[in-house]
Amino acid sequence: MIGPTGAVRVMVATKPVDFRKGAEGLAALVRESIGADPFSGTVYVFRARRADRIKLVYFDGTGVCLFSKRLEDGKFQWPAIADGVVRLTAAQLSALLEGLDWRRVHERRETKVPVAAS
Repeated sequence: MIGPTGAVRVMVATKPVDFRKGAEGLAALVRESIGADPFSGTVYVFRARRADRIKLVYFDGTGVCLFSKRLEDGKFQWPAIADGVVRLTAAQLSALLEGLDWRRVHERRETKVPVAAS
């Protein structure tokens, strides 16, 4: 996927939105509904009423980017519909975009480097 990777902040709006909205309309929703700055570099994820469509809006430093995806088979795994947002890691976002269960992705564990061969 072309777009954000690594140490990126991801916020998922849990309520479905009108999918006729474009980048500007979703950026306005970020400011009004979530109370956040759409130009901060954070990736904001929106869902349609049907769970097979997703839109991401983020500012990449030069302009507002809109990413849209519709699954041909299956549905995206979404948090329970409630007011507010859910924060995800970049790895969880990648899993979500692939149609996988993002809740099964965990942070990388630190492993100790062995000092001697065993």
